[in-house]
Formats: sequence, C-alpha cells, structure tokens
Amino acid sequence: MDKQKLLLSADAGHFSLVRAMHLADLITLLNGFCGVMSIFSSLRYCLGDPDSLNHLWLALAFLPFGFFFDAFDGKVARWRKKSSLMGQELDSLADLISFGVAPAMVAFTLGLRSVVDTLGLTFFVLCGLTRLARFNVTVTTLPKDASGKSKYFEGTPIPTSLGVDAVMAYWVHRRWILEDVPLGVWAQGTPLEFHPVVLLFVVHGCLMTSRTIRIPKP
Repeated sequence: MDKQKLLLSADAGHFSLVRAMHLADLITLLNGFCGVMSIFSSLRYCLGDPDSLNHLWLALAFLPFGFFFDAFDGKVARWRKKSSLMGQELDSLADLISFGVAPAMVAFTLGLRSVVDTLGLTFFVLCGLTRLARFNVTVTTLPKDASGKSKYFEGTPIPTSLGVDAVMAYWVHRRWILEDVPLGVWAQGTPLEFHPVVLLFVVHGCLMTSRTIRIPKP
C-alpha cells in the first residue's frame, strides 16, 4: 500500500497511475466497463428501432457480468494479499455505475420516462451513492471475521439491484415495455403522471440505506 501511495502522489512519471494499480483494481475497472457499456446499449435502443430489442437485451446482459467482476476482484485481492484505499474507492464507483446508474437507465429505456418516474429513478441512484459512501466510511468499524471481512452488510448491498434487472428482463421477454409496462400509467396527462412499477426502485433505494437491516456476508 505504501508503494501505491508513493506512485499516486508522485508529481512526475508517465503511466504512474497505471503502475500504481493492483491486478484486483484492473478487474474492478472491468465492472465499471460493463456498467458503462450497458448505459450505451440503452442509449442505442432509445435512438434506434423500438421493435428491435437487441440493444436492450445487451444492456441487461452486461449487468451480471459486472457482478462477476465485482465478486472476482475481492477474491484476487485476498489471493494476492494486496488491497488498497484506491481499490476500495474504485469498487464503490464501479458499483454505482453498474448497479445504480445502469439499471436506472434500463428502466428509463423500458418506458419509465415521466418526470415523476425520473425522480424515482434518481432517488434510487442517490440511495445507492449514499449507501456506498457510508460503507467506505464505516467499513473499518464493522465487526470482522477471522479473515478480516466484515461480518454483515448494513442495508441491502447495491448489487442486489440485479433482482430488479431480472424483473425487467422478464418484461422485455414478454414485451411489456413502453406503452405496455406492467400496471400501466397513473395520472396520465397530468404533471404527476407516473408508472407504479417505479416504486420497485424507490423501495429498493430505501432498503439500501437502511441501518437496521443487517445481512450476513457469505
């Protein structure tokens, strides 16, 4: 860790940032890569043929791969016995993209596009941001097991948004998108128009920021 701090604080040296990264950090970046590619795939669907679902499926497919890299980077860090504060920050930032912003973008693409819908999706993303920031601040104070890992999660971990992704994948499979989103639209034609299914994201955001929910780590 001291070597990494030295490289990161150096004033000179080409590629010093790259040289400061551990293997686990590079794997974490692959998690972020999956999240960004999911967002671009959603945008391509919005700009393309609404009858072609290829880009939408691709947007959803990138997200479980992001989870794979999110789980794998920790195993590599423990295997190589190299962890760092930079790796912790990278992990949180990548998680925010892959399990916060990207799922919200998919939901918008599916048809949750009213002002109230976007406020609900924004609330979900901000809850994920808050939860990750809280984790970075409190991780050193949480009870640890023999291996040094925290014994439990405070609030639901942000990767549990994959459950919502699975629900959206089912909607895409049934073509319940755009005008056919489940439960339809309420208050249509008014400033309060919204799709009730956006409450899935609102509730998930509340669960992520809970201090009373404690989920044991596997």
